[in-house]
Amino acid sequence: MKILWYGHACFRITTADGTVIITDPYDESVPYKPPEGPAHIVTVSHDHFDHNAVARVKGNPEVFRGVGEWTVRGVSIRGIAAFHDPKGGKERGRNTIFKLVVDGIVLAHFGDLGHPLTAEQLKPLEDVQVVMIPVGGFYTIGPREAKEIVQALPALRVVIPMHYRTEVVKDWPIRPVQEFLEAVDLRVQEFKGEAELTASHLPKTKEVWLFSYA
Repeated sequence: MKILWYGHACFRITTADGTVIITDPYDESVPYKPPEGPAHIVTVSHDHFDHNAVARVKGNPEVFRGVGEWTVRGVSIRGIAAFHDPKGGKERGRNTIFKLVVDGIVLAHFGDLGHPLTAEQLKPLEDVQVVMIPVGGFYTIGPREAKEIVQALPALRVVIPMHYRTEVVKDWPIRPVQEFLEAVDLRVQEFKGEAELTASHLPKTKEVWLFSYA
């Protein structure tokens, strides 16, 4: 598969057979560039403007929200219930963690997770090998909570931080990625564009893949 980060919590995942998955597309008020090209699958972790702009995605994708299990074009999708805040959704509502099996690799996109995970939420994530996890705090978990999740996932090999401050959103009240990198203290690989990942060439130990936005 290939992975490209557009910015915020929006990624394009392209499978070996050309299926395109877009996660959490944002609307025009978010100054990153919009997703390019048609997609087959879109996941929406929650219905906030910076994560649910499905109309911006070209093509006629199947859209997945909330809790459930589906298989589409050879991609296994599972939505796991979570919250956008540490008060059971009372402040910002619900959030869905999406677990995907793509080309034999198990990924998890955490959306705007706003709290540490319970044992019940961690259980279905034990085989996850790649995570896309928010680290910027304020609206989501911050560096410390993200580190705890990274440490709790036994099969994890690739950590992709998201939802943090960059030059594009420098006025937003979220933290830069450096605080997370210092907290986890893992090897960092940097990618300026699309990165390729195969089940047979996963890193031997956990490492951070740091993407430049598209």
